Amino acid sequence: MQSNKSRAYLAWAAICIVWGTTYLAIRIGVAGMPPMLFAGSRWIIAGPLFYLILRLKGVAPPPKNELKSIAIIGISLLGIANGLVVVGEQWIPSGLTALLITTLPFWIIGLESLVPKGPKLNFRIVLGIIMGFIGVAIIFSGDIIEIFDSNNLIGAAAMLSAVIFWSLGTIYSKRNKITTYPLMSAAVQMIIAGIFQLLLSFIIGERFYFGGDYQSVLAILYLIVFGSIIGFGSYTYAIQYLPISFVSTYAYINPLIALFLGWLVLDEKLNVQVIIAAVIIFFGVTLVKKGSSQAAKN
Repeated sequence: MQSNKSRAYLAWAAICIVWGTTYLAIRIGVAGMPPMLFAGSRWIIAGPLFYLILRLKGVAPPPKNELKSIAIIGISLLGIANGLVVVGEQWIPSGLTALLITTLPFWIIGLESLVPKGPKLNFRIVLGIIMGFIGVAIIFSGDIIEIFDSNNLIGAAAMLSAVIFWSLGTIYSKRNKITTYPLMSAAVQMIIAGIFQLLLSFIIGERFYFGGDYQSVLAILYLIVFGSIIGFGSYTYAIQYLPISFVSTYAYINPLIALFLGWLVLDEKLNVQVIIAAVIIFFGVTLVKKGSSQAAKN
């Protein structure tokens, strides 16, 4: 059990780093393909590939009685939530996207506290969430006004809906335990989400086209390997062994990665204001971790 928990912390660290890079990749990729077609193609390739790798390693497929729960989780997290992120990034810049998704811990912890026998909030968790949000708000304070721009309303609504569906899917996953090996569960969720999104792409009339150059190809390949197989596999593993309130703190760290990539690739600013914000964010992460440990003991 201790070994599983140690691996779960490593998986959480992978989420923090890898998913922070995906905003840029999605932004590039969606420029070359329609959103649902792009999102569905990613999962329909990554899922079977991941499934095959696990089967070759001797991992058993999910039992039939767990497929319903796995499907609900996969459609909530990947089919709807991730799909809405892709849709939203057609209008919302990657930095602002990271800012909106930072509200994820609030939604997860707040919604879970409302369900029967849900965990109770304590001072440290609440203070940690507030500190983390303040830190990210400092980084992207210049972009906040863009939320109210009429051209970005659809994107902002898509991002808010994505956060809500991801939170609901995460809570459902935590409260409906399955015995399937976490990485196998993730692979099946990818397959189901890919089918769901491609069907939706057909229903809404998206036409296949590829308008991007080699950068779009690299973007979707990166998302398949890192964002899908490594990133979502790590997320699925982490929430099996760690408190949701702690795992969800990755949403505070992802914007830092996105900011660094903006500075490295797009020559965006990186100044004292950002460094101060980073300190506040990591302080918030520490508080949430301690608050989660305290809540688990009570």
